[in-house]
Amino acid sequence: MTIKKRILSGMQPTSQLHLGNYLGALRNWVTLQDMNDYQCLYCVVDLHAITAKYNPDALAQSTREIAAAYMAGGVDPRKSIIFPQSAVAEHSQLMWLLATMAQMGKLDRMTQFKDKAGKNKEKAGLGLYSYPVLMAADILIYKATHVPVGEDQKQHLELARELASTFNHRHDVEYFPQPEPLILGDATRVMSLRDGSEKMSKSAISDMTRINMTDDADMIAKKIRKAKTDPLPLPTSKEEAEARPEALNLLTIYAALQGKVLDDVINEWAGKEFSDFKKALIDVSVDHLAPMTTRMNEFMNDPAEIDRILAKGADHAREIAAPVLQGAMDMMGFWKAS
Repeated sequence: MTIKKRILSGMQPTSQLHLGNYLGALRNWVTLQDMNDYQCLYCVVDLHAITAKYNPDALAQSTREIAAAYMAGGVDPRKSIIFPQSAVAEHSQLMWLLATMAQMGKLDRMTQFKDKAGKNKEKAGLGLYSYPVLMAADILIYKATHVPVGEDQKQHLELARELASTFNHRHDVEYFPQPEPLILGDATRVMSLRDGSEKMSKSAISDMTRINMTDDADMIAKKIRKAKTDPLPLPTSKEEAEARPEALNLLTIYAALQGKVLDDVINEWAGKEFSDFKKALIDVSVDHLAPMTTRMNEFMNDPAEIDRILAKGADHAREIAAPVLQGAMDMMGFWKAS
């Protein structure tokens, strides 16, 4: 098979995946793997996970859980390559090569570092600061042509494009492609169930802010019933919904799960009570997510099978990455045995 396009994406093994991860990314990954002109690599980015405080005793198990969530959500290891980032050493090796070309000024302007480091910038680790360079290496080590991204990752993808261009210019070659951002349809941005102005997050302290992929039907229903709303009936227009973030969030989730246009959902429920809408949202959420929860539990009950899939995926990923790294090192003049 001739590979016209190559996809690379991944998630950190930090806590459980939730509805926002599924609607914003994982569901799109499944769509991409079923397109014949894409080769898809989906890694568990465990090297990125250690740039912040983490539990070493839980890292390997968390990696298995994220891989299980990928597969429960529909990523098929027979169609896509699923692997842990740390199992392919070429990511780290290329990262160092690219770091010699990354400009401090560009890294200083990375908004995600500022957000994560906060007021403790001076105490932040080099890994957190150089996170975007490793992300560039993740992409370029496979010569990925397209990367599914959200708003918060566009700046990092732009750095990957710049580093690819810098390498190519320095060595007068067209070696690394310029990876393109990929958005399938309207991006589904899922917000916290307790605050419509904040993104649904794995790191939020309260579990009631999110619907986890491992939540059973009763827990899903409880979280939706307790989701924050306002005292007014449901909005009658998109403009009104945008001024009421909690209402907009629940309508967005309903539309995404039903595969409907948001405007149509707003028209369907305009002026009705939240109590009735939440009942409908519970039904569609349970119908959609309960099968994934079942599959997730089945995978987690067979950790040896998860390990087998990850090991096979890592072998396949290294087959692609190794010659790309060697080619870059040859152009940069490194010694190798004759």
